[in-house]
Amino acid sequence: MKSLFSVRQSRELDDFAVSKLNYPSLLLMENASSSIFSLILKHNPDLVPQDKVGIICGKGNNGGDGFALARHFAAKGVNVSVLHLYDENELTPDASVNFSVLKAINSKFKIRTSDGLLTVKKYASLKDLNILRDSRIIVDAILGTGTVGPLTEPLKSIVEKLNSFSGFKVAADVPTGLNADTGYGETIFNADLTVSLGSLKRGLFIGKGYENCGLIEQGYIGVDDEWLESEFSDFLIEKFDFSYSMPVKKKSVNKYSAGKVLTIGGSGQYTGAGEMTAFTALRVGAGASVLAVPASVKNNFLRYPELVLEPYPDNDFPFLSPDAVLDLKKRIQWADIIAVGPGLGREDETVEAVVYLLNHYPGKNFIIDADALFAISKAGVKKVNLRNSVLTPHLGEFELLSGIPVSELEKDLLKSGREFAQKTGSSLVLKSAKTIHFTPDGEAFINLAGNPGLAKFGSGDVLTGVIAGMSAQMKNPKLEIRSPDGIDSRDLSLAILGAVYLHSYTGDLLMKKFTEFGYTATDLMNHLPKAIKKLKSVH
Repeated sequence: MKSLFSVRQSRELDDFAVSKLNYPSLLLMENASSSIFSLILKHNPDLVPQDKVGIICGKGNNGGDGFALARHFAAKGVNVSVLHLYDENELTPDASVNFSVLKAINSKFKIRTSDGLLTVKKYASLKDLNILRDSRIIVDAILGTGTVGPLTEPLKSIVEKLNSFSGFKVAADVPTGLNADTGYGETIFNADLTVSLGSLKRGLFIGKGYENCGLIEQGYIGVDDEWLESEFSDFLIEKFDFSYSMPVKKKSVNKYSAGKVLTIGGSGQYTGAGEMTAFTALRVGAGASVLAVPASVKNNFLRYPELVLEPYPDNDFPFLSPDAVLDLKKRIQWADIIAVGPGLGREDETVEAVVYLLNHYPGKNFIIDADALFAISKAGVKKVNLRNSVLTPHLGEFELLSGIPVSELEKDLLKSGREFAQKTGSSLVLKSAKTIHFTPDGEAFINLAGNPGLAKFGSGDVLTGVIAGMSAQMKNPKLEIRSPDGIDSRDLSLAILGAVYLHSYTGDLLMKKFTEFGYTATDLMNHLPKAIKKLKSVH
């Protein structure tokens, strides 16, 4: 698991290096530029002196990184053009030093030689960007972490024009226009590679950051990010974290001690979603999976013989009702985990039934999805007990739950998700381009696995089943759980993290086989065991 830094913490790391470790700030800039240089070459191994590199620099230390980077390319004999947006007297001290060095080099190499050509030019108008147009590599060293609000002119037009160029685009630290804390921006430099200097900034991995950063590499500045003693609340889920969420099945395990899941899903209108959720729980290791369905349509739910059907009386109204919840009392008490929502429908009685279910069983753990999320939003979040529950909305559903328009949510998704989880006491699994898991304690875990092929009908039903099946195993005291600190922990957060990663990782395996266009939710469900086998071998 990797800690993600806020802008404040990133600057604290720099200050720590300078004030506590006696690093000269110029050395940090030199290390940063050297790291960017190395990573550009890593992703462009066939770069030759005849190729052209263009670098556009601001007035702060990000611009200083760009000036130093230009020197590295010039020393390698690569044709490099530098466009600086500000006068020399406006530069920060360290940026000014590197600009002076660059000017001195430029005065010595004004004509083309075997060592290449260095061009340094002051920006006056948009026409000046043409010196970067034909560059094979274009480096954005304008603002770094300095973006706070929307870009103003001329920066807005500069970034828009840079985005129209065809070169391989690199962002030094943070793409200009992207808020490194929130992952939001209006006009943003569209990078193919982002080198996050010193630490990984949280805004690079969510929202517009995910869209505009391209490949993300951590650049080295001479200081290990683990040296900073700080409280972190945002993390990246990594592949090896999965092993902590899977139990060790003892030889004496039986179908009930392996985790019991009750899925309350499906209706006279929808059958597939509930079945898929319930069967997926078995696919990830749960020992017993029961699907509660309306009695009048029970014969429509025979797709998976491994499932046990629990028909509840419906009086020929094939939807969940409060009376049906009463009838399911024994099964609810039996289950380790209850998944509710897939395919339930949105009838008024069903809305009432979902609210009744959640409020009358506060000690049970629910995985809430789809139509059950709608029921909560219609009744009002404040009227429903969500403690100990896991909610799995996509952005549209979260808009209904939170009352915040998607356009506003996107401006600071981490803040909105964190506040919702803390206020409701629930775990929130927010499905977007990259799924984020928020805990009631205020932590956020960002999942980097996954691809656009997961955006299909049924994929969310599979995720609900994965979370339910893995959580049921985590809840059962007869199974051994190996947590990161070596203690047998029953924290459902571990199961949720593992489930979210497993679901997306399985999608990535399928994309390699079928592309993102060709696999379905059924493929996803059926390939879960193969994905588990691969992930269990990771150490």
